[in-house]
Amino acid sequence: YVCCRQDGVGFIGNRMSIIHLPNSDFLDTRDPHLCHIAISPLNNPRMATHPLLLSLFWVLFSTLFPPSLSLTVETQALLDFKNKLKDPLNVLDSWKESESPCRFFGVSCDPVSGKVTEISLGNKSLSGEVSPSISVLHSLTKLYLPQNAISGKIPAQLNECTNLIVLNLTWNKMVGIIPDLSGLKKLEFLDLTFNFFSGKFPSWVGNLTELRSLGLADNNYDEGEIPETIGNLKNLTWLFLAMSNLRGQIPASIFELKALQTLDISRNKISGDFPQSISKLKNLTKIELFMNNLTGELPPGIADLTLLQEIDISGNQMQGTLPEGIGNLKNLVVFQCYNNKYSGEIPAGFGDMRHLIGFSIYRNNFSGEFPANFGRFSPLDSFDISENQFTGDFPRFLCESRKLRLLLALENNFSGEFPDTYVDCKSLERFRINKNGLSGKIPDGLWALPYVRMIDFGDNDFTGGISPSIGFSISLNQLVLRNNRFSSNLPSELGKLTNLERLLLNNNNFSGNLPAEIGSLKLLSSLYLEQNRLTGSIPEELGDCVRLVYLNLADNDLSGNIPQTVALMSSLNSLNLSGNKLSGSIPKNLEKLKLSSIDLSANQLSGSVPYDLLTIGGDKAFLGNRELCIDQNVKSFRNDTVLNVCKEKQGQKRVLRGKLVFFITIAVALLLVLAGLLLVSYKNFKLSEADMENSLEGEKGVDPKWKLASFHQMDIDADEICNLDEENLIGSGSTGRVYRLDLKKKGAVVAVKRLWKGDGLNVLAAEMEILGKIRHRNILKLYACLMKAGSSFLVFEYMANGNVFQALRREKKGGQPELDWYQRYKIALGAAKGISYLHHDCSPPIIHRDIKSGNILLDEDYEPKIADFGVAKIAEKSPKGSEYSCFAGTHGYFAP
Repeated sequence: YVCCRQDGVGFIGNRMSIIHLPNSDFLDTRDPHLCHIAISPLNNPRMATHPLLLSLFWVLFSTLFPPSLSLTVETQALLDFKNKLKDPLNVLDSWKESESPCRFFGVSCDPVSGKVTEISLGNKSLSGEVSPSISVLHSLTKLYLPQNAISGKIPAQLNECTNLIVLNLTWNKMVGIIPDLSGLKKLEFLDLTFNFFSGKFPSWVGNLTELRSLGLADNNYDEGEIPETIGNLKNLTWLFLAMSNLRGQIPASIFELKALQTLDISRNKISGDFPQSISKLKNLTKIELFMNNLTGELPPGIADLTLLQEIDISGNQMQGTLPEGIGNLKNLVVFQCYNNKYSGEIPAGFGDMRHLIGFSIYRNNFSGEFPANFGRFSPLDSFDISENQFTGDFPRFLCESRKLRLLLALENNFSGEFPDTYVDCKSLERFRINKNGLSGKIPDGLWALPYVRMIDFGDNDFTGGISPSIGFSISLNQLVLRNNRFSSNLPSELGKLTNLERLLLNNNNFSGNLPAEIGSLKLLSSLYLEQNRLTGSIPEELGDCVRLVYLNLADNDLSGNIPQTVALMSSLNSLNLSGNKLSGSIPKNLEKLKLSSIDLSANQLSGSVPYDLLTIGGDKAFLGNRELCIDQNVKSFRNDTVLNVCKEKQGQKRVLRGKLVFFITIAVALLLVLAGLLLVSYKNFKLSEADMENSLEGEKGVDPKWKLASFHQMDIDADEICNLDEENLIGSGSTGRVYRLDLKKKGAVVAVKRLWKGDGLNVLAAEMEILGKIRHRNILKLYACLMKAGSSFLVFEYMANGNVFQALRREKKGGQPELDWYQRYKIALGAAKGISYLHHDCSPPIIHRDIKSGNILLDEDYEPKIADFGVAKIAEKSPKGSEYSCFAGTHGYFAP
């Protein structure tokens, strides 16, 4: 086909040409803008006798009429656009000067004029900036760049693209004030959400009267009100202004937008009573006003919004009862009003709904019996009515559709037995009915839930036992049954729950032995079995739970020894075995655990109490064991102890004397070896010091007494650096003292570290080797090093706000913390970038080995910079593997 206009001017293929054709050649002359002529023999007999005519036309017109100038300009504009972007996935490889822009990936053209009409590059990992050159694309109707990492500002020249209909830059990293785009009169879809735009909320959007969708959410605007001019957008169907730092009341003009379907002004500071006028918006399908400061009641007029599918008014200060008519909203899919002050009963109409999927009203004051048929006819997925005051029987039909995943009804006043209608609810993932008044046995099928991650039946009055079918709940992460009247033996099938992390069965009537299969729970971190009737010994296999942090078996009837394997649980933090009948001695290896609490009281243990354990638990942790005692040497440290001193036997005395002689002999030998090593080290230190002084010689313009190495262009006066005033001391650490110094020549402020003598030379070498050759905005700058006669100084950039450790603990006036959450995020991100640079961009990589809050410094803008490279290492590749497995850095602190 050859496309053309009715005046006979058109183009063949992709090359613009002018051809004059008689009207008799048009197949369809009714279209005033576009027509086709057929060149096939079937449709045009005259052409059948000239099979080479098409080729002749092509050659002739390609020669006489080259591509138009406008396409050349657009090609150049697109290439400029490409050059401003970073394209790690090479999606723009087809954007070449030799190609027609209509063949560029993501670019569309008008089939008649050949001009660029669309740029569509969503989710392509692009970064960089949007080039102003795009303004020459006067036929552009769509600029679609969401879900990339594009930064910079929106160019104001975009106003020249007057035919633009769609502008979508959401989910990028763009900054600055959004320019006035009032020139885009044809714009229908504007989405700039999830960026970092700042300044005032753009009031000029009221001039874009053709808008149908407007998204300006989640940016860093100044606090302000919603402009009244938004009411000018009569065609608007979608309004998304969440997280825009908006305050005040919703302007009345918004309720004149009769076409509006989605109203989302969530996560702001909107105040005043819930607007009565919302009932005017008959086309609303979605209301999102959660996380604001709205007050008052939900108006009865809400029932007039018959198309409504979703409403979320959670996290406000609303009160009163729900209007009865809300139960007549037959299209409702999601209803959420949690974290308010609502009271009264739930309208019965909710029980007749056919489409309800999500229902969340937790943390209110609702009361009365719950609608009996709730969920019976609807495909419920999530249900949360926790922290209210509902009474009566538990609703029976919440899982009638077998799709319910989240069932949360904790902290109410439900009573009676739990319904057996949930036996086939295999879709459950989170199941919490704790803190009610429920009683009776749990139906067997409710223990076998293949997808459930949490079962919490705690704080009720349940009886019976745990069914062996619990072994089918293979996804279970938490099992909480505490404070009930469960009884019988613990099933060995608990050992099949290999994803279990918390097992809380305390304060029940469980009896029998603790099953050895619990040792199979390799992820278990909390085991609470206190206040039951367990008997037998503690199984050795319990030591296989190597991630266990909290172990409480108190107040049972356990007997036998404390297994030595308990000491293998290296993560153990709290151990309570009190109130049992345990005997034997306390395992010595328990001292190796980093316990913060221990209680072995009220047992039948014997032997001596290890000093470290006594320090952790005190006397109270060991009372009630008649045969427990402390060694004489421990008594000298703890005069206040009420524990008896162990009796020494004659055989023990002889052994002690022999050990004493042996240790004295070893100590003398070690002292002789140490003296020799010190002598060798001193000689090596003097040689290293001489080498360092030689390496720093030869710098021009410095007093010959001082050796200076400079790493940045800065005029350094050695005498000024080394004449430090103690009044300017700003810190002291393991490697030296740090001073603030105002340089006289240029008025600059620097930090000077005076290194301690001895190890100071090693620190100097490490800092020079690393900081002297790396550059990054999140790594502290080292300006220079000076050394003379064993004195060493490092000159750094000055960090006005100290270190992160200090800043986290400082407060502003009024008791507010100095660092808000945005600043903390910025510091964490900057520090991560600095570490990433050391690990991945330096060759060979550099390992800091002492990353902590005290070694991350903050400049006047709270930009973080990593400092203190005295123990850092350069990770040279070695065939022997890692040479840095040993600990380094601050005493008492291990870097992750």
